[in-house]
Amino acid sequence: MSRIQQDQSRFRNIVRGKIRQNLKKYISRGELIGKQGKDLVSIPLPQIEIPRFKYDPKDSGGTGQGDGKPGDSLGPGSQQPGEGKGEAGEGEGQKAVEVDVTLDELAQLLGEELELPRIEPRGQKQVVTEKDRYTGIRNVGPDSLRHFKRTYKQALKRTIAMGQYNGERPVVVPIRHDMRYRTWNTVSSPQSNAVVIYMMDVSGSMGDEQKEIVRIESFWINAWLRSQYKGIETRYVVHDATAREVDEHTFFHTRESGGTMISSAYKLCAQMIADDYPSADWNIYPFHFSDGDNWSVDDTARCIRLLKEDIVPASNQFSYGQVESPYGSGQFIKDIRENFKTAAADCAVVVSEIKDKDAIVKSIKEFLGAGR
Repeated sequence: MSRIQQDQSRFRNIVRGKIRQNLKKYISRGELIGKQGKDLVSIPLPQIEIPRFKYDPKDSGGTGQGDGKPGDSLGPGSQQPGEGKGEAGEGEGQKAVEVDVTLDELAQLLGEELELPRIEPRGQKQVVTEKDRYTGIRNVGPDSLRHFKRTYKQALKRTIAMGQYNGERPVVVPIRHDMRYRTWNTVSSPQSNAVVIYMMDVSGSMGDEQKEIVRIESFWINAWLRSQYKGIETRYVVHDATAREVDEHTFFHTRESGGTMISSAYKLCAQMIADDYPSADWNIYPFHFSDGDNWSVDDTARCIRLLKEDIVPASNQFSYGQVESPYGSGQFIKDIRENFKTAAADCAVVVSEIKDKDAIVKSIKEFLGAGR
C-alpha cells in the first residue's frame, strides 16, 4: 500500500470515528436527510486538526517562564481564539467540514452503533434471475453476435501470413474461416427482494412535528434495509377516515383533517400485498405510524382481524410506531399489545412509542433489532 493510500485510509478511519461518535445526534436532529444525494450523504464534521509541535524562540519568554503563581493572568493576548468580548471583527471563525459518505457506509455505522443483527431473509423468498453473460469467443455463431474487431484481426493476420497484405492499398476482406463470434453462459443468481410499505395517519391530530419524526425514522430504516437487500421497493399510504397511495413527497408533506379509521390503511396494505407481492417471493415490511387515536372500537377490531388474517402472516415483520401527540388518545398501541404477544422473541409484530426526536434511536433499535 502506498503512502498516499495509507494516509487516506487513516483519514477515513478518523472520519468514521467522528461520525460514529456523533451518530445519535445526527439521527435525532435529522440534519442528514436534507443533504442526501443519489448515493451519497454529506455529513458536517468539526474541523479535524492534525496534532503538531509548535516551537518558540528560547529568548522570547512565554508561559511557564518568569515569576508568577498559578491562576495569575497571562496578560493581553492570553484568551483563546474565538473567545472573549468585543465587537465584530475580520477574523475567521470555526468551520465545519462536510464529508461525503455512501449510504452503505452510513448503514454499516448505524448497525455497529445500535448493534443491529443482519437480516436473514426467509428461505423460500429467493427470486432467481437468469442473465446471459458473454464470456468468450468461438468460430461459429449467429451474425448478430459477430465480434468485428476479433474477426478483422484474424483476417489481417491471415492476409499478412499469406503475403497478400499491401501497405499502399490496405484492403482486408474476411473470409468464413476468419469469422469470430461472442459466446455466452446463462448465469442464475438468487436475489432477495424486499418491499417496505409505509402507512401514516395524516388526520388533524398529527402535526408537523410528528410527521418530521416519521420522516427521520423512515430514512434510517430505509438505509438499513437497503444495505441488507439487493432489490427493494418502497410504497407510501396516507389515511384519515380513508386511505390512498401517494408518492414520497406527498407522504411527508400532506396534512388533512377529519376522523381516523386505521382499518382503511390496513385494507389497502393487504390489497397491495395480495396483488403485487406474493409472500413466497418477497420480504415484506409494513410500517404504520399514528398517534394512536382511532375512530371506534369496532374499527380497531377490524384492524386486528386484518393484521391476524392478511398482513402479519405474509410479512417478515409488522411494525407499529406511536408518535406522541397532545391530541391523540394513544389507545391503539395498547390494543395491539393485548392481541399480540409483542414481548415474545418469535412475535412478528413490533411496537414502539416515540415521544420525541430523542426517542428515534431507541425506536429504530426496537424495530430492527430482531433481524427479521
